[in-house]
Amino acid sequence: MKKVGNHKSFSKIFFSLAFVLVTSLSAFAQDAAKGKELFNTNCAACHKLDAKATGPALRGVAAKYDKEWLYKWIKNSGELIKSGDAQAIKVFEENNKVAMTAFPQLSNEDIDNIIAYTSEPKPEAPAPGAAVAGGATADSGVSNNVILGVLSLVMMMLVVMLFLVNNMLTKIADAKGLEVERKDRSIMNLFRAYVKNQFLVLVSVILLLLVSAYFAYGWLMQIGVDQGYEPVQPIHYSHRIHAGDNGIDCKYCHSSARVSKHAGIPSLNVCMNCHKNISEVAETTATEEHSKAFYDEQIAKLYDAVGWDKSLQKYTGKTKPVKWVRIHNLPDHVYFNHSQHVTVAGVECQTCHGPVQEYEFQKQFAPLTMGWCINCHRETNVKVEDNAYYKKVHEELSKKYGVSQLTAAQMGGLECGKCHY
Repeated sequence: MKKVGNHKSFSKIFFSLAFVLVTSLSAFAQDAAKGKELFNTNCAACHKLDAKATGPALRGVAAKYDKEWLYKWIKNSGELIKSGDAQAIKVFEENNKVAMTAFPQLSNEDIDNIIAYTSEPKPEAPAPGAAVAGGATADSGVSNNVILGVLSLVMMMLVVMLFLVNNMLTKIADAKGLEVERKDRSIMNLFRAYVKNQFLVLVSVILLLLVSAYFAYGWLMQIGVDQGYEPVQPIHYSHRIHAGDNGIDCKYCHSSARVSKHAGIPSLNVCMNCHKNISEVAETTATEEHSKAFYDEQIAKLYDAVGWDKSLQKYTGKTKPVKWVRIHNLPDHVYFNHSQHVTVAGVECQTCHGPVQEYEFQKQFAPLTMGWCINCHRETNVKVEDNAYYKKVHEELSKKYGVSQLTAAQMGGLECGKCHY
């Protein structure tokens, strides 16, 4: 009889091998994920995967250097350079002789995980015109112009139908010999009747003068009011990305708002505190209106203005002024002190400037009129608790008004000299 192999034994071997393979792949994925976390914690300040920063790009670094050498270099590059290692000296000189920070706390396993992350293939860029994740697809809504056009067409059809019905009824009346009274409704006849009625003429004139005065006053009151002003800047700056997505405090960039009358336009050096290493944005930053390439182009404009050579990671000394367009501009006879409101009063920036963390384009949120400021002073309670500046004044005025809370108006916030000089 022909012997047949043990199928159960074969199946066990097959599934064991498959389990080992799947486990190995899972272990690699876990190592790469852990390596990404270690990379972001220890390496991302000076290195990028696909672009030169303070240090070289690290994608595929395992293929360039021996792993044992990488262990020594990462844990203590300075010691390796002092030992006369030719490869270490070469890397040191290629990177402007900037010594790499030592990481003796990283184990060989940690470094293996980082190498696994840097060995992952570069993700392919999405095809042009592809839908952005989480963003809106093609506009499926009906525009207002289309709706207005349809309504206008319906109204025209109704007018035509009324004219046809009236014409038909007149013909029927004529056919049956019915006499239809036709009054003289010409424009000239109506105008003569209107002119003869003196009371109606007087009322019309008074109404016309009142309406004209109302619109003239409204137009004059809008002079110098730029609410909603949203200019295009020479370098696009998204408050949504900086203050919203990344949670950067307003006073990090506008630091003079704490101690000065003006909030000030941040110098480009403040921008470069972060953008020395951030030369491109993440894919998730892109929106339906602006692609990743658009934002990367703005960073390139910043580099051109400050004279930063991205490839050499140093300043060239060739700078260009950025002609920012001012948005908030009070008249010369108006005094406003940012530090008094921000530091002393503790007013949030959004109170006057709106939800800037949501703005893709910065705009003037408030009208900044005198009435708007006065209403704020009338309605806002002054923070006097634990504030030595207001302690004595608060005690005196609380007795005068018989209240425990004082508004800015009660503390002299409506005096002309507070804002005009």
